Amino acid sequence: MSLQAYHQAATRAESPRQTEYRLFAQVTLALMEAAKADPSDVAARVDALDWNRRVWTVLAEDCANPANGLPAPLRASIISLSIWVGRHTSAVIRRREGFEPLIQVNRVIMQGLAPSAVSATTVAA
Repeated sequence: MSLQAYHQAATRAESPRQTEYRLFAQVTLALMEAAKADPSDVAARVDALDWNRRVWTVLAEDCANPANGLPAPLRASIISLSIWVGRHTSAVIRRREGFEPLIQVNRVIMQGLAPSAVSATTVAA
C-alpha cells in the first residue's frame, strides 16, 4: 500500500474531532516553525500566520451558523477567539507582538479536542 493510500484511509477513519485536532497540530507546528524563522523571511512567517487565521475564520463562520450543534456560549467564545486571533495576527505581521500567544491558544484548543486521560484509561480497561 502506498503512503498516499494509507494517508487517505487513515483520514477517512478519523472522527471530525480527530480531524480538527490534526489540523490544529499542523497549523500550530507551522506557527512554531515560523516563529523560529529569520524575521526577514516574511513569506514563511506570513504563510503560517495566514493559514492559522483562515482556520479560525472558518471556525467562526461555522459557529455563526444557527444549525451548529455546539452550545451558544461555546460558539460565542470560539467567535471571540477568532476575532482575537485576527487582531493578534495583524500585530505579529507588523512585528508588534509575538507568535507565542497564538501557539498557546491553539494548544489549549488541542487539549480540548484530545481524548481525555480518563477516557483512554476506561477504553484500555
